[in-house]
Amino acid sequence: MQILMVGIAAMLMLFISVLLIFIFMQRKKLQYKLNLQTLQNIQKNQLIEAAVRSEEIERHRIAEELHDEVGAILGSASLYFYGTDINGCDEISKEMYQKGKSLLDDGIYKIRGISHNLHSTILQELGLKEAISHFCSKISHSNVAEISLSLTDDHCIKVSRNDISIYRIIQELIHNITKHAKASLIHIQSVSVNHNLVFTISHNGNGLTQNQFEELRFIKDGLGLKNIQNRMILLKADLVFSQYGGRYFIKITIPAS
Repeated sequence: MQILMVGIAAMLMLFISVLLIFIFMQRKKLQYKLNLQTLQNIQKNQLIEAAVRSEEIERHRIAEELHDEVGAILGSASLYFYGTDINGCDEISKEMYQKGKSLLDDGIYKIRGISHNLHSTILQELGLKEAISHFCSKISHSNVAEISLSLTDDHCIKVSRNDISIYRIIQELIHNITKHAKASLIHIQSVSVNHNLVFTISHNGNGLTQNQFEELRFIKDGLGLKNIQNRMILLKADLVFSQYGGRYFIKITIPAS
């Protein structure tokens, strides 16, 4: 009887040992998967950050070339143009001259605007709020879209990488709304809630729902939406599309860095 009890105890101890080894191995396997997932997420974020940083560098390079090269050439052409004497020309030539001068001035103005948008000079000098206000004031027009703003003052004046990402997201969303949604009224609001910066963009165009956004951002041609998504990942922010009362809403929640 005693031998039987010892045998049962030994079998029980063996079973418990095997069970503990199994649990230990499962935990170790799970921990390995978690570590691998964490490493993959870190590598993914590093790749996205490198891509975004490369995009900003390329934007600055193009902006400088537009300003220093193309802008300088157009400026020199303008000097020659304005120095041309047309007093002895006929009316048709004078009309063509005036038209050419108008087109040249318009080209110089647009090149400067594109250069400033790419380089985000105002963002660096005055901060996020003023940069968004300036950008919207340039594209707001009664014949295209009227943009109203209600932005909180809780923006850091010192420019940061987060500010640049937020600014690019707002730029891309407004561009999409004016180009694709065909909205005539756009309102941008920002508030500070529980240490989060929350932007809400509402408009009266043909907007997106969350399901539509999830589908479109994986389409090959949806580069703008992919850029938005990449910047949202870096910011650890949430982006929600919704519709209510005949208007479409885009809510961006950015946690404190």
